[in-house]
Amino acid sequence: MSARNRELMALIPASLLVTVGFAAIFIQRNEVLSNVSLTYGGIFLGLCFVAHLVIRFTLPHADPYLFPLVAVLACFGLVVIYRIDEDLARVQAQWFVIGLIAFALTIFLLRDFRVLERYRYTIALAGLALLLLPRVPGIGQQVNGAYLGVGVGSISFQPSELGKIAIVIFLAAYLQDNRRVLVQGSRRILGVTIPPLKHLGPLLVVWGAAMFMLVFIRDLGSSLMYFGAFLALLYVATNRLSFVVIGLLMFGVGAWFFATTVGHVQDRIDIWLDPFATYDGTGYQIANGMFAQADGGLFGRGLGAAVLNVPGGGRLIPAPETDMIYAVIVNDLGLVGGAGVIATYLLIAERGFKIATLATDSFSKLLATGLTAVMALQVFVIVGGVTRVIPLTGVTLPFVSYGGSSIVANFILLALLLLISDRARKPA
Repeated sequence: MSARNRELMALIPASLLVTVGFAAIFIQRNEVLSNVSLTYGGIFLGLCFVAHLVIRFTLPHADPYLFPLVAVLACFGLVVIYRIDEDLARVQAQWFVIGLIAFALTIFLLRDFRVLERYRYTIALAGLALLLLPRVPGIGQQVNGAYLGVGVGSISFQPSELGKIAIVIFLAAYLQDNRRVLVQGSRRILGVTIPPLKHLGPLLVVWGAAMFMLVFIRDLGSSLMYFGAFLALLYVATNRLSFVVIGLLMFGVGAWFFATTVGHVQDRIDIWLDPFATYDGTGYQIANGMFAQADGGLFGRGLGAAVLNVPGGGRLIPAPETDMIYAVIVNDLGLVGGAGVIATYLLIAERGFKIATLATDSFSKLLATGLTAVMALQVFVIVGGVTRVIPLTGVTLPFVSYGGSSIVANFILLALLLLISDRARKPA
């Protein structure tokens, strides 16, 4: 069976998940099995089939498993958001269609994606502008102490979702040209390779940018995500594990310093360490998220069966469609369902890193590594925050959480990975 036929066949189980998920919700709510679930499954399959045709005729050699894996995540997101709020699910479905359009346009407009390398500094400036946009007075939005969103009239979005792609493109292009500079003249001290101080410039600049984000936009998760992606690119570019170790130590020292000197960072860490101490206030969200996951048990309470609203009104789990959607999934589907979602992300990461290993030119290899790493770290940041592995931050769970900017940006990221894959797998 050809790669494209395997991709098409893999889309069918994803559509069946949509049908089964909506059927389970309808049965839970009304004790009636409606044929509307079949309609939703058919529409979802039709949209994915159109995207498949775009891949089939433009990228015939691209990885056949990436898009079906993303379709599985998208169906999880649509079903769970519908279970939380039907109106939000309709909006999310619209953004899913817009994301597919952005996916197709990216493929059509960037058939030779290497042209991005020429505009690295322009892209970098655009990425930094997007990251700083939430601090612009009048349009910036503060959510739980972090500046992540931008609101213009009735439209709101998170510019950091697009900013992460721009920063990765710049780093991939920059390190491709300067990777040798980082290893020339390096010295080994106690078995650790240390580059000359003048060659540590890029590491220091990106470290400073991560610390600046930590303080200026008050987002520990995003700073960790961007700096982690940079370290992954640095390791692939130089093959020096010591650079990664030095980078992690620098980030740890910087995070510790600001955690002890900047009030809002310290507050986030205090809530993370003991959310029950402030359960009536700031610790309510994390504590109830932990209760929800424990309540799900091994197999969950069933789609739509878990309690999300308090009897007097309001949410039992604040922001269940965005920050805490993983807690809702575990409550409904149990540890098995949560592990299934994480396994899907791991498979996507595996395919992304395989694309990087197959790429024949340095820019493609670094770009695929960076895009995959930034998505994997985003999943770690949000799931780790919900499960109290790290402090909770306001990033979205890719393709699952509610949010138009997240859906569009991640579909663009997926298109770039498939473009790299098609070029890497194309017969000589």
